[in-house]
Amino acid sequence: MNTYVFIPARYGSSRLPGKPLKLIDGKPMIQHVYERISKAQGLAGVYIATDDDRIKEVAEAFGGKVVMTPVEAASGTDRIAAAANALGLQDEDLIVNVQGDQPLVHHESIEDVIAPFLAPDYDKSFEMSTLSFKIVNESEITNPKDVKLVTDVNGFALYFSRATIPHGRDYWDHDSFKHLGVYAYTKRFVDTFNALPMGRLEDIEKLEQLRALEFGHKIKVVQSQYDSPEVDLPGDIAIMEALLQAGH
Repeated sequence: MNTYVFIPARYGSSRLPGKPLKLIDGKPMIQHVYERISKAQGLAGVYIATDDDRIKEVAEAFGGKVVMTPVEAASGTDRIAAAANALGLQDEDLIVNVQGDQPLVHHESIEDVIAPFLAPDYDKSFEMSTLSFKIVNESEITNPKDVKLVTDVNGFALYFSRATIPHGRDYWDHDSFKHLGVYAYTKRFVDTFNALPMGRLEDIEKLEQLRALEFGHKIKVVQSQYDSPEVDLPGDIAIMEALLQAGH
């Protein structure tokens, strides 16, 4: 079993066109993501999966490996599935999916998300994992931009939502966790997932990971020590630069 990281990246973005190539502290955003991920231990390869020649050119200029994927790929998972097939990955290989708009992603978070698959007691009862982070900025609890999640007692996801979950009826004395857009899955499960139709809850919340839960698949959740905020709007770039300069 080998582990590969794919960074799906597309040029088009309704809120921030050309997002992967936006400069953050003098470097294209996609370069920050690629270089930080590449520090993780135990990886067989890190690849940017894109259909855009502009992203390919910039990535190769800083030494990044690129897999070109079909223009018609509808989602990041579709893009990753195409890249994995192009590279000839095996069913048991692990694929880590990291969004190209997370310039502060920490390499230890990559190691955390694959850890459940490497544990001695891994029984193959699940083939997908993801990350959570304990919310410290209270505004994120109610902001629909930040996806919240809840788990069962064994650390498996029960639900993901843009709403506040859990929502205390009578009091509020519990921790809240947000979802970080980093996933690990077997190549076999990526193919299984892509063959499923869009789920009803997925369509309502616009959260692709809900498709797995709706069709009865388990998602193991690992709590990360490191936040990985996403760039969605032009104003987020200055925030990322400030965090980078502060040592994040």
